[in-house]
Amino acid sequence: MEKGNMDLIDYAIYFATRAHNGQKRKTDNNVDMIFHPFTVGMILQRSGANTNCVIAGILHDVVEDTKYTIEDIEKEFGIEIRNIVQEVSENKQLEWKQRKQEAIDVIKNASIEGKLVECADKISNLECLYELYREQGEKVWDSFNKPKEEQKWYYTNMYDAVIANTNQKYQLFDRYKQVLQKLF
Repeated sequence: MEKGNMDLIDYAIYFATRAHNGQKRKTDNNVDMIFHPFTVGMILQRSGANTNCVIAGILHDVVEDTKYTIEDIEKEFGIEIRNIVQEVSENKQLEWKQRKQEAIDVIKNASIEGKLVECADKISNLECLYELYREQGEKVWDSFNKPKEEQKWYYTNMYDAVIANTNQKYQLFDRYKQVLQKLF
């Protein structure tokens, strides 16, 4: 299938689906990984984000979790989407704490599109986690490499980074804060 025959959002869905083929969610092995990028894209679209932001949301885990590179994203979707995806992609070569701190530092000064994608990503993760928490209780944290307190540190500091250096108010910022408070 070629992107010339379809809408760019549709092509991003197609590309991400192929890229994440066979992957499962860490917290729920009964759910395909692609559910998460689709959810992030829908959160962004429903909040009124622009098309590039929605596409970057759909593609946000491709570079981190698949064989595709940031150069592949640029080739297929252009420099603007590449830049947003770059802002929200973690360096998996680093240790967990260093990688998370670097991601927090990048988002503090990221574009508003990068901040919105990061925010939607965290909303999706936390809302799914909250549902699992309601079912499993504290045992839900066993599916992570790091304990609850370190997860709380990361998600809380990422929230602060998302809202940093912007005087713009977005409904997504409030939604992130609310689910963060419910879970932790």
